[in-house]
Amino acid sequence: MTQVLPPPPAPPFFPSASPMGSPPPTRRPKRSGFAVLVLTGALLVGGGAGIGGAAIYDAATGGSGSNAGAPLQVVNTGDKQAASGSVEGVAAAVLPSVVALDVSGGGNSGSGSGVVLDANGLILTNDHVVTLGGEIPADQAEVTASFSDGTKARATVVGTDPLTDTALVKVEGVDNLTPITIGKSSNLDVGEQVVAIGSPFGLDATVTSGIVSALDRPVQVARDAKGNVTAYPAIQTDAAINPGNSGGPLVNMDGQLVGINASIRSTGSGAGAESGSIGLGFAIPIDEVLPIIEQLRGGETPTHARLGIQVSNAAGTAGSSDTTVSGAKIEETEDGSAASDAGLKAGDVITAIDDRRIEDSDGLIATVRSYRPGDTVKVTYLRGGKERTTKLKLGSDG
Repeated sequence: MTQVLPPPPAPPFFPSASPMGSPPPTRRPKRSGFAVLVLTGALLVGGGAGIGGAAIYDAATGGSGSNAGAPLQVVNTGDKQAASGSVEGVAAAVLPSVVALDVSGGGNSGSGSGVVLDANGLILTNDHVVTLGGEIPADQAEVTASFSDGTKARATVVGTDPLTDTALVKVEGVDNLTPITIGKSSNLDVGEQVVAIGSPFGLDATVTSGIVSALDRPVQVARDAKGNVTAYPAIQTDAAINPGNSGGPLVNMDGQLVGINASIRSTGSGAGAESGSIGLGFAIPIDEVLPIIEQLRGGETPTHARLGIQVSNAAGTAGSSDTTVSGAKIEETEDGSAASDAGLKAGDVITAIDDRRIEDSDGLIATVRSYRPGDTVKVTYLRGGKERTTKLKLGSDG
């Protein structure tokens, strides 16, 4: 499943391959139906182009315009090897590391994607895939993994982290697994070409390509039972991501994993709407996920950096210029928290963390989420119209 983000200000929606509470769609009829439509269009266009081309050729050569009895020539170009750095080459390298996940439990079902992390059967996906968007506890999920060679295996949930929308599942008894190569999302640049692979609408091993449209895009996914917001500094891409892509890889042109596809912005409306891609897809940066993976793999409870404040969207006036600056307004600080110890107070408007500008509360949450407990950051904020800075060591929620 992939979360779909409805038009602002509605909450996000995850790319789920099938509507919540209904079984995954039958894959083969969807695939063949789509192929028929495309093929019919291609035949109509191709026929017209062929006739037009023949007429032009005959007019130029003085021919009669009749091709009756002329043999058709078939040129065999051979099976070319995919060029390194091409979408074809990336797909060939990465597809063996991508799995389709079918999930059921509590009378609900859905599907998504995942990526093989090691030869022992550890698979990375989204929390909202194995919990069916929060409909069931992760330990009640019945998960089946389908591999690129047609192998199917039952999988068990190793652990989940709702605040980073991360989950690990593990399959047993499957040989010859191909782990994906891990890259660095911090090395991405806007405009860089990327490839997304997954199972949109149950269509396994679907490959799409695009570019990195933006980096550090704050995306709010959900809130947990305590009211904590799941927001992350997303990689935005125009590579087609649809319901069912969630948990699948976003890779660079070296075939390295740089993000986990998680959500899309959609023009659809209404509860449970499953609209498709409009070129606004979001992936969780792999750099943010790696520490969580190691904690889950080790049986630990994941920890996250925190400031220890409650915030809201706000705008402050900087200096005497009456220039309005957007940011995150502190509503409350916790005693003994990183923010309180650094002298931050209610009413301060945080406008930057290190060199990353903060536009609103989601932006602050997503930015802090990209750090680890114990990291030292510089906080820029407004107090009484004056810009100030302070350094602090981020706390932990563990």
